[in-house]
Amino acid sequence: MNKEILMVVDVVSNEKEIEKEVIFEAMEAALASATRKKHSGDIDVRVKIDRSTGAYASFRRWEVLEQPDEEEGLAPDSQILLEEARKKNPDIHPGEYIEEPMDSIAFGRIAAQTAKQVMMQKVREAERAKVVEAYKDRVGELVTGIVKRADRGNILMDLGANTEAIILRDEMIPRESVRNGDRLRGYLYEVRSEPRGPQLFISRSRPELLVELFKLEVPEVGEGMIEIKGAARDPGLRAKIMVKSNEQRIDPVGACVGMRGSRVQAVSNELNGERVDIILWNDNPAQLVINAMSPAEVSAIIVDEESDSMTVAVNGENLSQAIGRGGQNVRLASELTGWELNVMNEEDAAAQTETEARALLDDFMEQLDVDEEVASILVQEGFSTLDEVAYVPIAEMLAIEEFDQDIVDALRDRAKDILLTRAIAKEEAFSGGEPAEDLLTMDGMDRELAFELAGRDIKTMEDLAELAVDELMEVEGMDEERAAQLIMTARAPWFADVKQD
Repeated sequence: MNKEILMVVDVVSNEKEIEKEVIFEAMEAALASATRKKHSGDIDVRVKIDRSTGAYASFRRWEVLEQPDEEEGLAPDSQILLEEARKKNPDIHPGEYIEEPMDSIAFGRIAAQTAKQVMMQKVREAERAKVVEAYKDRVGELVTGIVKRADRGNILMDLGANTEAIILRDEMIPRESVRNGDRLRGYLYEVRSEPRGPQLFISRSRPELLVELFKLEVPEVGEGMIEIKGAARDPGLRAKIMVKSNEQRIDPVGACVGMRGSRVQAVSNELNGERVDIILWNDNPAQLVINAMSPAEVSAIIVDEESDSMTVAVNGENLSQAIGRGGQNVRLASELTGWELNVMNEEDAAAQTETEARALLDDFMEQLDVDEEVASILVQEGFSTLDEVAYVPIAEMLAIEEFDQDIVDALRDRAKDILLTRAIAKEEAFSGGEPAEDLLTMDGMDRELAFELAGRDIKTMEDLAELAVDELMEVEGMDEERAAQLIMTARAPWFADVKQD
């Protein structure tokens, strides 16, 4: 009988490639389960198997409790109070167990059948843990597998070694034809342990897959001579990838294209024919956008750093190419560079620039009380705000050919006076009083908002707590999520008082 136990452990361990200790623990749990079923009552049983001989002993045990559960009371078949337990073992503590030897059941056919379900459950848990352990450090890598079956648009893949992965419908390349037995590569983006088993989640549509494929196809990337700075995809249709050379002698675009386009074609074939544009990285944001708009040629570009946007002007004949089908080209370029891009033809761009320049010109003339000539010089030299006029280094303004010391001093003083007047006006808007200390120091609050609320006669956390989200939304620049969070933070003391009561 003892040899039979050792034989079962050896067979299961070899078949499932699981450590013997895990199988021994599963056997002990299975024998304990079978023993409990044989005896009446809700008893607790522990079985210990000798790892070398296969001999095993069974023990009935009671958990030691200091006090019984108020709702369920004491379960006498499996629990014992500390006072009674210390009569048997003076050194026992709550949470430990009092044990007594009991007759073991024979490891025969009936016991084995009773134990089978428990043991297989433990084995499955061990297999799941093994898969999670094997793949948890591979998140972010390429994996390759064989398509096992399609289930409502989701693809189940066999990665080998009794391991499966899933590609959800949203992570597939649209309109890609996949059949059972096809070999696919994917990007492993998550490993999650679930009750029905470990789930390995793979993507065929994420930009990271494009990056990993280029790392595979272009040795210079793996060696660090070429750096991939970013990627954007319209899965199955078109993609853009930015590359930078860390070696002057290497052309990063040429290296990624390969001889006669072999490297980029290999990547495209893996992505169901997705067209890939390789973009040269540039430290200058404007030049980077020009590169990212490829294959369209850019005539001019206007940068608005405050709104993180650029206006891209192209020749009328290239406008449709620059925008792309359904806005595809400009959308990918925007995702790749991180800038919001507005594409227009040269005539419209020139008209917009002229309109904006005229508005800025009029603004300077009115606020600084200067003539059109002086205002035009400021606009031509790139000044766009009063702050720049007031605080740009004086040497930069003196470097303007048409300006002398007197003009520069006058312009700076006028700009500073206007800014000071605005600041005083804003401070007066807060003249409704100062916010209380609890409002000033509240989580999520800043000083400017606290004073603005005080100007609206909302001076304490209590005042804020009594508001509705709609009322707080009247504050300029406030969004609904922040308004709700601030109000809930202000109401936190209410809930604390309820708990104390």
